[in-house]
Amino acid sequence: MECCTCSQEKNLSGKTCIAKVPIFSSLTTEEMLEIALITTHREYRKGETIYLAGEKGERLFVIHQGKVKISKLSEAGKEQVLRVLGSGDFMGELSLFIRSPLDSNAEALEPTTVCIIDGQKLNRIISKRPGIAVKIIGELSKRLQNTEHLLESLSLRDVEERVANTLLKMANNNPEIVLSMSKKDLASHIGMSQETLSRKLSLFQDMGWIKLIGQRKILILDVESLRGVVNT
Repeated sequence: MECCTCSQEKNLSGKTCIAKVPIFSSLTTEEMLEIALITTHREYRKGETIYLAGEKGERLFVIHQGKVKISKLSEAGKEQVLRVLGSGDFMGELSLFIRSPLDSNAEALEPTTVCIIDGQKLNRIISKRPGIAVKIIGELSKRLQNTEHLLESLSLRDVEERVANTLLKMANNNPEIVLSMSKKDLASHIGMSQETLSRKLSLFQDMGWIKLIGQRKILILDVESLRGVVNT
């Protein structure tokens, strides 16, 4: 029999995780506790697989702490990084609406704690709180829009345009960029080899447009020149 204290700690941990997720922001304390009862959590080491494409879904994964890379493999075995998710983000949501295997891979980029919510039981709660489904659909729409922008960039922009455009988006009007993924994964995300990305970043640095600091930090020194590459 599970001890009372252990059960309370489990429920509190689940509630804390759920409270981080925007799609659950409208829930009352009682409703959060209801979802906490159907939530488990697991810790993953850096580089550990959380799930693979083809596995059975029917679970919603919520990132409590850490970062997760979502990717797909082509028939030739080439990885395409779709997105990097952080604390409060969720994944595996399609399995809540359609009974099909997971269509992507999830890997921990650093020590990560994930809350795992039983999909069938969550669906019963959603039937009473349809606002949750509306918020999930809203998030899916944003992700679809981002994917469409990525596909457009891959098909219409040359390599230098893609790199410059990516730097401008990551900077978001700030002079300093701290990469949330490795340069290898960033290169995969924007459809080029790591070597090509490194050459273009070095070129931009030689031009005086950026400054590379270590493996994860980039300073934007000349925003207008980067914009000029994108707008040519």
